[in-house]
Amino acid sequence: MAERESITVRAEMRAGRGKNDARRLRARGLVPLTIYGGEGEPVSAAAPLRELAAILRSETGHNTIFTLDVEGAGASEVLFLDRQIDPVKGRLIHADLRRLVKGQEVEVTVRIELDGEPAGVRDEGGILEQLLREVEIRCRPGVIPDAIHADVTNLGVHEVLHVSDLQVPEGVTVLTDAETSVATVAVVREEQVEERTPEGEVSEPEVIGKGKKDDEE
Repeated sequence: MAERESITVRAEMRAGRGKNDARRLRARGLVPLTIYGGEGEPVSAAAPLRELAAILRSETGHNTIFTLDVEGAGASEVLFLDRQIDPVKGRLIHADLRRLVKGQEVEVTVRIELDGEPAGVRDEGGILEQLLREVEIRCRPGVIPDAIHADVTNLGVHEVLHVSDLQVPEGVTVLTDAETSVATVAVVREEQVEERTPEGEVSEPEVIGKGKKDDEE
C-alpha cells in the first residue's frame, strides 16, 4: 500500500435546505455534503466540486481519507460514504461523508487486480474473464489497501478463482462470500458451418410464384 498523501478540503456550513439551495451551491461550483458518524451530530456543508472530483479521480478514489475543515464546525478525517452523480453530465452533485474515529474499523469496497498470465491462456489459447471487479472488506481506515490482488498464473482452462483465493493484507477482513467467483479461463470455439449443398451440385433457385402462362403449359 502506497503512502497516503495528506489532503485537506475546506468547506462552508449549509444554512438552507432543498433543491433550490442545492442548485445555488452548484452554480457556485460547490457540492452539497452531509457528514455522518463519529462522536458528533450530522453536519450539512458544501465543498468545492473541483477538489472533491480530484479526490475521486485519484488512485485511491472513493476510499481516499482526507480532512474536511468545515468553517464553524471544525476539521475531521472523513471518507466517502455515498455519492450521487448527475447521469447526463457525469458530475458529482451530492455526497455523504463518514467521520473516522481512531481505532474504529470501516467497511469499504476495493477493486480487485488480477496478476500474472494464466496457464490456460499461455498454453491452451484460452481467454481470461474477470467475473468480479470489487470486493467488500472491513479494516481500520489507515490500512485500506489500494486494491486486493489475485494471482491467476496457475489458472487453467475452465478453472475458477474464488474470493477465498485472494491475497488479503494483514488486518483486512473480506466480507464478500468466500465462494464467489472472481475469474476463470474460458475457451472460444469456432463454429463450423455445415455445407447444405453437395460439392459440385448447383441448386436451383426456389420459384416464388408462377405466371398464368406457365400454369397453362
